[in-house]
Amino acid sequence: MSAPIIVGIDIGTTKICTLVARVEDGGRVRILGVGIEPSQGIRKGAVVDLAAASQAISRSIDKAERTSGLEITSALVSMTGPHVSSLNSSGVVGVSNQVIDEQDIARGLDSARAVAIPHNREIIHVIQRGFTVDGQDGIRMPVGMHGYRMEVEAHIITAAASSLDNLRQCVGSSGVEINQFVLNPLASAEVVLTDTEREMGAVVCDIGGGTTNLAIFIEGDVWHTMVLGVGGNHITSDVAHGLRLPFTQAEEVKIHHGHALMSGINSSENFSVRAFGQEKPVDVRREDLVHVIEARVEEIFSLMVQEIKRSGFDGLLPAGMVLTGGSSALPGISKLASEVLNMPVRIAKPEKLTGMVDKLHSPAFSTSIGLVLWAMLMDEYDPVISSRPETIHYRNGQNWDRFKDVLKRFLP
Repeated sequence: MSAPIIVGIDIGTTKICTLVARVEDGGRVRILGVGIEPSQGIRKGAVVDLAAASQAISRSIDKAERTSGLEITSALVSMTGPHVSSLNSSGVVGVSNQVIDEQDIARGLDSARAVAIPHNREIIHVIQRGFTVDGQDGIRMPVGMHGYRMEVEAHIITAAASSLDNLRQCVGSSGVEINQFVLNPLASAEVVLTDTEREMGAVVCDIGGGTTNLAIFIEGDVWHTMVLGVGGNHITSDVAHGLRLPFTQAEEVKIHHGHALMSGINSSENFSVRAFGQEKPVDVRREDLVHVIEARVEEIFSLMVQEIKRSGFDGLLPAGMVLTGGSSALPGISKLASEVLNMPVRIAKPEKLTGMVDKLHSPAFSTSIGLVLWAMLMDEYDPVISSRPETIHYRNGQNWDRFKDVLKRFLP
């Protein structure tokens, strides 16, 4: 059998990245095609201009097809936005034959997902957090264990149905079927989070252009997810207003001269810009730029502190935070984050890639690579995607041992 081809489309506020990859021997992923296109018609992860978004996605897919020489017919697609919400639920079932099997697991998850969801929302992920069998908690995988009563704890992620339908329409206009939506921080976590961090307790923070995405991992599982409606574009907007610059020029100034900490720059540094109403470039103190950036970045991390405390898991994160996403490349941001959050912070990017990866060694592409790894896991465990994209049914007769270890990563 030929090696499976997998495709991921990361639809962000700043860029759209389509990756075509092949799984090689040893589970390594080789990137065969890359299509990176500036995003249009997308704001804070949601479609605001259907035609512009469709065209941008189509151009990204077309680039990936040309560089890979393959036709793309289906893909996994990232999703984010303030409309995403999550809740924890539990389900209880009786064990049918006193020995727990995969059917009992499935019934337990069905029971856990039987929560009241408004008609205008759609379930994206149901991720199991742990099992309790006859009062014994902390069980990771109960298949084969004896018991009479099993309880499963699950983390359920939902999104606005209209937002998902708009994304389906944009991607579908290019003739590509969406196999499944994947929440940004869950995809990024597959790339940037180590097994030790996942077990000890850590936060994955993906700071994109329009949103900041958080996922809390404890004991190997996802315990909390959320999306903040602020990101790197808000920093750029502040710079544009503060220095009276066009948005595109403000973005360049932020990239080349920006810093997250006043203490990290020389107070005597200047740079030249051509502001609105000025015929000639004028000198701007770098201090003025960094003052604007530091205030906004500190606000973003203060919002994270509030959300982490609201989750109730703030005391269970000894491994700290793993920062990724395009805005994490801002100099000094990890140090400022550590000061505000009062926890260890490191910046992570995709590594150990092969193939057409020249442009992908950046935190901005963690979600894109994460989609490919997620798709690889799905392909390895041979899921059948049903008509409802949030549900995965496994083929009858498939060996449970092949995918029980990955069950905690994504269900359904």
